[in-house]
Amino acid sequence: MTNPLLAPVWDTPFDVPPYDRITDDHYAPAVEAALAAHVAEIAAIAGNPDAPTFANTIDALEAAGRALSRVLGAFYTVAGADANPAREALQREFSPKLAAHWAEISANTALFARVADLWARRDSLGLTPEQARVLMLSHRGFVRSGAALTGDDAARMKAIKARLAVLGTQFTQNLLADERAWYLDLSEADLTGLPAFLADAARAAGVEKDRPGAVVTLSRSLATPFLQFSPNRSLRETVWRAFTQRGANGGDTDNRAVAAEILALRHERATLLGYADFAAYKLETEMAGNADRVRDLLLAVWEPARARARTDAAKLAALMAADGVTGALEPWDWHYYAAKLRAAEHDLDEAALKPYLQLDRMIDASFACATRLFGLEFAPVDLPLYRPDARAWQVTRNGAHVAIFIGDYFARGSKRSGAWCSALRAQARFPDVQTPVVINVCNFAKGAPALLSYDDARTLFHEFGHALHQMLSDVTYSSISGTSVARDFVELPSQLYEHWLEVPEVLREFATHAETGEAMPPAMLTRVLGAANFDQGFQTVEYVSSALVDLAFHEGTPPSDPMQKQAEVLDAIGMPREIAMRHATPHFAHVFGGDGYSAGYYSYMWSEVMDADAFAAFDAAGDAFDPETARALEAHILSRGGSEDAAVLYERFRGRLPGVDALLKGRGLVDAA
Repeated sequence: MTNPLLAPVWDTPFDVPPYDRITDDHYAPAVEAALAAHVAEIAAIAGNPDAPTFANTIDALEAAGRALSRVLGAFYTVAGADANPAREALQREFSPKLAAHWAEISANTALFARVADLWARRDSLGLTPEQARVLMLSHRGFVRSGAALTGDDAARMKAIKARLAVLGTQFTQNLLADERAWYLDLSEADLTGLPAFLADAARAAGVEKDRPGAVVTLSRSLATPFLQFSPNRSLRETVWRAFTQRGANGGDTDNRAVAAEILALRHERATLLGYADFAAYKLETEMAGNADRVRDLLLAVWEPARARARTDAAKLAALMAADGVTGALEPWDWHYYAAKLRAAEHDLDEAALKPYLQLDRMIDASFACATRLFGLEFAPVDLPLYRPDARAWQVTRNGAHVAIFIGDYFARGSKRSGAWCSALRAQARFPDVQTPVVINVCNFAKGAPALLSYDDARTLFHEFGHALHQMLSDVTYSSISGTSVARDFVELPSQLYEHWLEVPEVLREFATHAETGEAMPPAMLTRVLGAANFDQGFQTVEYVSSALVDLAFHEGTPPSDPMQKQAEVLDAIGMPREIAMRHATPHFAHVFGGDGYSAGYYSYMWSEVMDADAFAAFDAAGDAFDPETARALEAHILSRGGSEDAAVLYERFRGRLPGVDALLKGRGLVDAA
């Protein structure tokens, strides 16, 4: 039978993957065929007897590999969001194969010679600014991939890349296996004291796990609320320990040795290329530029955050003592007593708030903000998606098609943890017009209706900010489209979009009660916004500690025992014992599931410096939906992708780069030190 993945055009609305006709058996032959086609395309470019031109080399490279991109986009979407044993086996098969494929391309001396020739003559080629940018990135990419290496060094680089691909897949699958395997059965007595939405979510998780009653799983959207609301301290400790022990349970799924090998290979890779360490290699192309600037930012925030956390810890310990609990405040106590403290200080009860944060209404809110800011319209569309509970919308502007947006919102055992945005197809105008197909994947607890925490709602807006960066992209080449930007710039649009969740008129319109349909009472709205910076000491400490450990892992000689190095870093910075890292090493998928955020977890905070300052532009205009400021945001940042240097794009929008003060003020930490 014809493999539906290999059709040059998919016979589906908007050319989305035909998931209704794709089986797991289709992926391997489709990848093989697409790889072979790409190999032939690369050979033709490298072996072209004509002198190198931008058209016959760079344009040709941009046009090559489209079949491979389509097949891999379709596969990795389901591999991350709906894994099964067959797909996990395919990931393990594909990882080294794809790593070898890209390594062969980067080591193709004839191809690199053509690119290098164009780079040497770049000033005489009459290139547009966008073409010049693509040439620079292409040449830099070859060099940083090892194209200039020869002999044993070149062979070793290929081997390192192949092994890292295997290890990244192994790390991710180990983590998913631990998360999928663990659950805690709850009796009806264990549900006592839990708000109805949480008890319902636990029962729904029990159904998903085929258990007779309610369960707690290691999905953050279920584990965190349980830590927040369960009055049973022993159960809280059990859940907390299981959650923080992911990837470190011994046996085949233990990630500690995997992490150590990844760090050693990254260091070797960097030194082969002439860098002192992996941090120097990785940060060279980021806005930060070097590890010292990253550390300066993180430590500037660390001290005021730790001071605030210490103050809050004393308050929480007093509440615990008032409950008659003896002993020290423990990490599994923090969420529970923080909820009590927020209720006392802000008269805000999460259980009372949550019915006003319905998933569907928050989706509507994120769309409505995009409509007011950028003129986008969203209409549901029936497409062949990979899951029945995923959904899709057509995005238009002034009646013209802009993009397809897919939302996959609910937690399940087959989905890796966290939330992310990816593009099944990126925007481009070369070699022909290509409109984006963008997907947001989240892990919210199911319910009838599904209710979000305030942090969940913020996550939804965050990921939709990434989606807007993809959907509003307006460049020629897919390699610089959408989120193809410096890692410490990519979080700017997503974190900036979170601010619109806190615009009072947005909550007044869309925060409506799940049962009564009534708008959030004005007094509650005031309390919600007043509590926006509540517990920022805890949240900042758990994040910054993770970022500092990540940086330390990649500076200098890699640690043979990452857990010991982690402990040394936390001790050196004075990590509060009542708070755990947001991502400890064995489950730090941002850093070890791939190279994306390695030596780069700081980037959320680097971007936050800019997002706090960027939203201030709307404040200065006196309107969170100021049309002129929104047009400037789209024109200079959201539409430009990676077509120019990130600092240039931001300065064009704001006139200058911001300092850390905007971030400290935004987090309410200005007076905390």
